[in-house]
Amino acid sequence: MTDRDTSLLCHELLLRLAGRIPDESLWRYRDWLAGAAGEVVAVSLPKQLVRERIGLTDADHRLLSEALLPMGADPAAVGAILPEDGSPQRRHAFTAAAPGDDKGDSEALVLGATLRGRPGVGEVRDSWRRDTTAAASEPQSRVVLVSTSGDPVELTGEIQRILRALGNHTPLVEVLPTEIEPPEYHGRAQLASNLICTGSGELTGSH
Repeated sequence: MTDRDTSLLCHELLLRLAGRIPDESLWRYRDWLAGAAGEVVAVSLPKQLVRERIGLTDADHRLLSEALLPMGADPAAVGAILPEDGSPQRRHAFTAAAPGDDKGDSEALVLGATLRGRPGVGEVRDSWRRDTTAAASEPQSRVVLVSTSGDPVELTGEIQRILRALGNHTPLVEVLPTEIEPPEYHGRAQLASNLICTGSGELTGSH
């Protein structure tokens, strides 16, 4: 298995962990992966799953093993990850309606200017997510959803850097390869999303 293969498997694993591990950890793992520091992800992620008692399905555990063990994950930490206890709790709800302060407009404008017409990019959408376990006054977070036939690792890293430059210090960027069935979290986000722009048109969206 090549380094690119393990990198793509790790990207898929992080997609499946979206909404289940802290956002601050998720964007940083993706940044490391895009920066060719996958070995840092391999060492850190299993330990975090064990420490925070985040369980995995058998399929996700196999994916984690295939992605992270070749990059240097500790087999003992991988083996200590708990099995998922029933269906994962839906901690988040999604809406297409932007918050009243419209704080995300500059992000949408820049993403549109950057990704519109780009080869390998399909639809670029956004959805607003709220934590159903938090107080109603907690701010909503923008989730950027992008379909791609190109390199999802590199594209994720690029979009994260753009959003952080605009002041979004915990960017939620979900780049979905066309060959992967969207996980349940992403499916719900896509159903309650708005179109920001489309890439070159070589990919067709269903929303």
